[in-house]
Amino acid sequence: MMMMENDKEVQEEPVNEIAEEVSETGLKNDGHVEEVESEEDHAVNYADFTKADFVARVKELAKEEDVRKAESVLKAIKPFYDDLRQQERAEALDKFIKEGGVEDDFEYRLDESDHTFDATAKLIRDRKNLYFKNLEEKKAENLRKKNEILEKLRALIDGEDSAQSFQVFKELQNEWKHVGQVSMAHVKTLWANYNALVDRFYDHRNIYFELKELDRKKNLEAKIELCIKAEQLIHVTQLKDAVRELNELHHEFKHIGPVPKEDQEPVWQRFKLASDAVYAKRDAFLVDLQAELKTNLEAKLKIEAEVEAFASFTSDRIKEWNQKTQEILAIQKKWDAVGGVPRTKTKDLNKKFWTAFKTFFHNKNLFFKKLDEERTKNLKAKQELVARAIELKSSDDWIKSSNELKNLQRVWKEIGPVPEKQRDKIYKEFKDACDYFFQQQRGSAEKADQEQEENLKKKEAIVEQLNQAATQGGGSLETLQELQARFNEIGFVPKQSVASIKNQFSVSVAKYIESISGLNAAEKDQAALEVQLNGLKNDPQAERKLYHKEQTLRKQITKAENDLATLRNNLEFFGRSKNAEKLKEEFNVKITEASDELTHLKKQLKLLKSV
Repeated sequence: MMMMENDKEVQEEPVNEIAEEVSETGLKNDGHVEEVESEEDHAVNYADFTKADFVARVKELAKEEDVRKAESVLKAIKPFYDDLRQQERAEALDKFIKEGGVEDDFEYRLDESDHTFDATAKLIRDRKNLYFKNLEEKKAENLRKKNEILEKLRALIDGEDSAQSFQVFKELQNEWKHVGQVSMAHVKTLWANYNALVDRFYDHRNIYFELKELDRKKNLEAKIELCIKAEQLIHVTQLKDAVRELNELHHEFKHIGPVPKEDQEPVWQRFKLASDAVYAKRDAFLVDLQAELKTNLEAKLKIEAEVEAFASFTSDRIKEWNQKTQEILAIQKKWDAVGGVPRTKTKDLNKKFWTAFKTFFHNKNLFFKKLDEERTKNLKAKQELVARAIELKSSDDWIKSSNELKNLQRVWKEIGPVPEKQRDKIYKEFKDACDYFFQQQRGSAEKADQEQEENLKKKEAIVEQLNQAATQGGGSLETLQELQARFNEIGFVPKQSVASIKNQFSVSVAKYIESISGLNAAEKDQAALEVQLNGLKNDPQAERKLYHKEQTLRKQITKAENDLATLRNNLEFFGRSKNAEKLKEEFNVKITEASDELTHLKKQLKLLKSV
């Protein structure tokens, strides 16, 4: 009877009640459930990683305590790294052939990143292999321990009864319970032998029948407590936590000794019913998960089809390339926003998407590379014009050289743009050479010199008038505008005095504006800006200076808008603060000041654009 009872308990242990393996959840068919592997582990966008990024990632993985997780992530990123390595090899081979080499003579050498990546990857694999080797060794050790316990049980059963026999028996049971896992191939045999020996112990020691019955009642209480815990798992929101805990309860249930015969089936059915409820919830979750993965797959297939069109895009306009870049980056955001897909589809789908994505940017890089080549060609052409202008700048053949320089200026305008870094330098060299010639041409006439001296005196007189008016007070914006108009109408002054008279005029204007009564600080700033802008109208570099002034104002406006938004946003967080009213008052003052500053800047920009 005892043998039948325990056989039944072993037979009905729910080792195989755990669900069939599902790739997206990590549920296994060996009686235990691994943690559900996060989908984000396989959804990271590695396409934008550089080799340095990958090296840093594998170094992190080498420190990961979970060697199985580290190996899994390594398998995910290695194809991307191999693609980068293959791409570098292809580029190196292409360069080798273009330089006159023969493909058979080409030898590609790995760089430091390659050696580091390979060595670290090997370390991760070695750690995984060592982990599983140790695990198998541990299982073998556990098998040896359990066999030793079985031998001790046999010796105890075959020996003489004593008052200590039952205590020794319970100690062996407890020791058996705390021995770890063994290989699955030995589990069934071990449990069969163990249960048979347990039955023999109870059957052969009738003098301890009362102790046996008491022990079985305690076992019943323990199993009922496990039933209660299992029944409560249906309310756990995290499914993987519920299944993991249920496995632990099954392990405890299995290791608790026999219960009274009449309670054996009811307590097992109660425990099984609670387990089935958790499994049913798990099965429903898996159904929903598979449906979600399928929906995500359909969405990503559509997005992948969208990005395919970008792989063949071509244009000769920078604006169109930039527009398409914004579009493909928006598609990438849509792609990243979609959740996981079935793991069997992940690698192929990611490869198609990121191949098209990288092809677009590869083509874009080729376009801009060609553009750079054209700008380099333009730079060479302009350098030739500069060289000729320098040859002509000291010529005293005013008519012939003047006509040739004007023709060089016309050709200069027809040549396209040069590299950004060289633009200002090459333009300055050309302009300086042309300016030098024409200044010399102007300076050749004594009359022109006299006029410039007279013009300087006129401008100095206006400066002096401004200084006197500023000292006396009572000036007006109308008078200032009139004096500036007269100042701007006066012709050229000697070259060496240009900067000085401009500076004197600017200083005098500032004093004059400051002396005007009835104007607040903002109005004075506005007046100063109007004077500055009116002065730029006659400046040879007016367009460039106005452009830089506009860009400076726009940056100041953007900063002021961001500061104002931050202040308003922070104001909302003081609702529950003890000092809320005081803080709000301080922030309202700051917001008012920031708003005034922003309004003032926008007025300046509006005025600038009207010039």
